[in-house]
Amino acid sequence: MNFKSIPTYFLLCCVNFGFSQTTIKDAQSDYPVSYATVSFNNGNGLFANDEGEFVFTKKLYPDIDTLYISALGYKDLKIATLNLPKIIMMDTEVNALDEVLITSNMDRKFKEEAIKPYLDDDYYHCWLPTIESEIAVYFSNPDEGLKKITKVHFPITLESKDWEKRKRSNADKKPFSTLFKVKFYNNNGGYPGKELVYRTIVFRATEKDGDEFILDVSDEDIYYPKTGVFVSLQVLGYTDDNGKLLTNKKYKEITSRDGSVIKIPTNFRPLLPFTNQISENKTYIKRVFVNENKWTKFEKGSSFQSTLLQTGLNNYGIGLTFNVYKD
Repeated sequence: MNFKSIPTYFLLCCVNFGFSQTTIKDAQSDYPVSYATVSFNNGNGLFANDEGEFVFTKKLYPDIDTLYISALGYKDLKIATLNLPKIIMMDTEVNALDEVLITSNMDRKFKEEAIKPYLDDDYYHCWLPTIESEIAVYFSNPDEGLKKITKVHFPITLESKDWEKRKRSNADKKPFSTLFKVKFYNNNGGYPGKELVYRTIVFRATEKDGDEFILDVSDEDIYYPKTGVFVSLQVLGYTDDNGKLLTNKKYKEITSRDGSVIKIPTNFRPLLPFTNQISENKTYIKRVFVNENKWTKFEKGSSFQSTLLQTGLNNYGIGLTFNVYKD
């Protein structure tokens, strides 16, 4: 995607308000901690990029006095924003992933099977991604056979540049270049539990990928737990042409009638289509920037309210490809 083709509103949200960059590093190795979560403890926050860098200034976030930093495999960190250092060191968390299934290289016959994704380009059937929310989908394990996940199929909605032509397959599509984070969880009492991969997995999606992004995870050695697996998706933000996460403010500020300021998370493209073609509620949502955030099943009557649920669109239809090994 040509950077010059990015819409004006997209460029405006990347304006630099008094540049002040901080880098998060591993205290033992001095390597950067990629894509760490930086929470403001008020329902908002941001992410470091692949080099562990993020931008925080009082002009951007005047009401924030403390940052809560977390990353896979590291101890959580709390740090004051007053005189924020240029480099923040994080200590590793021992045995953070003690339930990961470790196997030797498989040299057995297998049959490839797949669970198809549910695709839809209807704008009104879509979830509007914000970096405050993570979506997880549950896949049950039908039997005790050994299964290795090789690909994940993420449905993506493409929007036409011309709204009047939005239902035409050959219409020009709106450009986007967006970075996503993917996680795999075990089943902990019917909710996403511990992560199964000791590595941060990200991918960049653009309109050129079509209405389905296929993520190859065959090198990750992800085997189906007996009680099933959760696959999650979380938007990190827009990127440049090289896939580098851009610095941009992740929420809008709106002044209410009583003078108070309300923070509204920014919506990122692409939109994610939800479906009513799955009978069970297999989709879960959580707000990642709230301390001790908890998963909520995406269903009517839950604490999470959505117009999608009102119309029966209760699941994000992720697909999987996996190898089923013979005995």
